[in-house]
Amino acid sequence: MDLTGAKVLAKAGLLNPIRPDRLLGMALALARWGLTPATGYAAGAARHPDRVAIIDDEGSLTYRELDQRTDRLAGELRARGVLEGSAVGLLARNGRGFVEGSVAISKCGADVLYLNTGLGGTQLAEVLHREGADAVLHDAEFAELLAPSAPGKVMVTTEELSALAATSTREAPPKTGHASRLVILTSGTTGAPRGAARSRASIDDAASMLSRIPLRAAETTFIASPVFHAWGLGHLTMAMLLGSTVVLHKKFDAARVLQAVEEHEASALVVVPVMLDLLLKADPAGFDLQALRVIASSGSALPGVLATRVLDVFGPVLYNLYGSTEVAYAAVAGPEDLAADPHTAGRPPYGVTLRIVDAAGEDVPDGTPGRVFVGSGLAFAGYTDGTDKDRLGALVATGDLGVFGSEGRLTVLGRDDDMVVIGGENVYPGQVENALLGHPGVRECAVTAVPDETFGVSLVAHVVGEAEIEDLKARVRDGVARFAVPRVFTFVEALPRNATGKVLKRELA
Repeated sequence: MDLTGAKVLAKAGLLNPIRPDRLLGMALALARWGLTPATGYAAGAARHPDRVAIIDDEGSLTYRELDQRTDRLAGELRARGVLEGSAVGLLARNGRGFVEGSVAISKCGADVLYLNTGLGGTQLAEVLHREGADAVLHDAEFAELLAPSAPGKVMVTTEELSALAATSTREAPPKTGHASRLVILTSGTTGAPRGAARSRASIDDAASMLSRIPLRAAETTFIASPVFHAWGLGHLTMAMLLGSTVVLHKKFDAARVLQAVEEHEASALVVVPVMLDLLLKADPAGFDLQALRVIASSGSALPGVLATRVLDVFGPVLYNLYGSTEVAYAAVAGPEDLAADPHTAGRPPYGVTLRIVDAAGEDVPDGTPGRVFVGSGLAFAGYTDGTDKDRLGALVATGDLGVFGSEGRLTVLGRDDDMVVIGGENVYPGQVENALLGHPGVRECAVTAVPDETFGVSLVAHVVGEAEIEDLKARVRDGVARFAVPRVFTFVEALPRNATGKVLKRELA
């Protein structure tokens, strides 16, 4: 790590002196479990044992309590056949069941397969079979959904584990020879979700995130986004490093979230963009949110008009991260970036390489669209089915098209396979969506392409809201181009979305 990275960590409060005995405890945890969730809470128990680690619907747990409970749970899982190198699925909503399950699996030396709570039974069965899962930890509400996948697998509910955590007399298994691997599923917006094995995080990776999002040690973070997804899981991991208190609710309720932010004086709130609109509708002015310094958003595209509304209501606290399960983070737009250009994805953080290239892999000039490639310490190692993303040396393709502006900010134009050619002109559906969202009567929209006998391809706009079609056409004509105007406008009650808020365009198509 260079001087810049060290300054970032010092500003976050991560380089403060540590008592020798506590430092030894942290080192022993690292030696026993490697860079895993197990180490995160065991090290926290050594450094600040009485600090609250999580607050959920059932109450609170300190770092010491969470470490001791997961020791017992790991012993219970080992007794039920979860061995080193096993793959264990975890299907749980935000709460202690998810956190303790992750840590206990890691203490067994098993790999954690994070399952999307929005998947159907057929998809779950497919994923569990493909990933070779030997066991599944799950909230009781998913038992019936999982039943067809159960034969031959160890099935344990998180509710049962929570009860055992208080009564079991088992101890954690001895030091493992296998450092637990974390497998995160892709969002599955373009097909069946695939497993992406994430590289092990380092202190440099933490400095990268902290260089653009000003989180601080020993504060409180409310993670509203799903923790099974890379965005929520990344913040849970960051909280372990910072020694933060994490607040988790199983179900998202905007008013209840704002109440919890006020009650616990949370300094950071982690969301996906679709949650921001609901938070605005919940009348934030009715809550004391003075402690809130950061609203961190990611997981799907942030409409520029929504970014502006959030800044107007909450103040200069919005940070939007552009990335993916495969590349982790690529760029972050802070409040100043979003005020200057609400549509920007921002700039790459410390330690991240971001390039926009042409078909030959050569960098394109600023203002010229190209494919986005990213390199960081958290880039994935390839899909667990043996396939991979396109790579350019050490860089991984995001699958998006983007353009650098004159001030070095990135604008994402959309998926590289979404771009269409209409009458010889390149059209990016994302730009059309942004233009339509500027109409006050449009709450949500998505633009898809369909075959057209005259132009080869034409666009269809799926709109949630009320507006005159001619007004919408004028918005696109004036804001993008005449050839980008959708030929068909259809008004719908809602857009189909996955658990992280991404629009499932294949369902619209």
